[in-house]
Amino acid sequence: MRYWLMKSEPDVFSITDLENSPHQTAPWEGVRNYQARNFIRDQMRSGDRAYFYHSSCTTPGIAGIMEITRDAYPDDSAWDPDSPYYDPKSRAAAPRWYMVDVRWLLTFERIVTLTELRRHPKLESMTLLRRGNRLSVMPVGAKEWRFIEKLAV
Repeated sequence: MRYWLMKSEPDVFSITDLENSPHQTAPWEGVRNYQARNFIRDQMRSGDRAYFYHSSCTTPGIAGIMEITRDAYPDDSAWDPDSPYYDPKSRAAAPRWYMVDVRWLLTFERIVTLTELRRHPKLESMTLLRRGNRLSVMPVGAKEWRFIEKLAV
C-alpha cells in the first residue's frame, strides 16, 4: 500500500462533500498537472490511502483520510466543453488526463494545518513542505503518514 496527499479547495469539493457523496465515494477529477497525473496513472492503486488536504482557503491543512477505490481511468471531464476541466487536446482515443475514485474513511476532529506540519522536523522532507511545490497529488512516506496520524488525534 502507498500513501498520498490529495488537495482540493473546500469551496469546490471538501471532505464533507466526499462524506455526503453516494456510498461516500466520488471520482477525483480535474487534475491538470503532468507530474500529479503521472502519480495517479502510474503509481496510485486501489487500496492505497490518501490524506484529504483542504487548499487555497483560510486554514489550509489535512482534513481527513480517504481510500483509493478504483485504479486510474481516463478523466472524461477533459472532453466536456462545459466542464471547468475541459482540455480540447485530450481525446477519448488518446486521453491526456486520468482520475481515480476515492472513498471517505475519516474526518479529523480538527484540521492538521500547514503551519503545524511545518513545525515538525520529522516532516521537513515531505513533498508538501518543499518550497515552490504546487502539486495537487503527491506521495507521502510511510513514516510521515504515521507521524501525521498521531498529530490528528
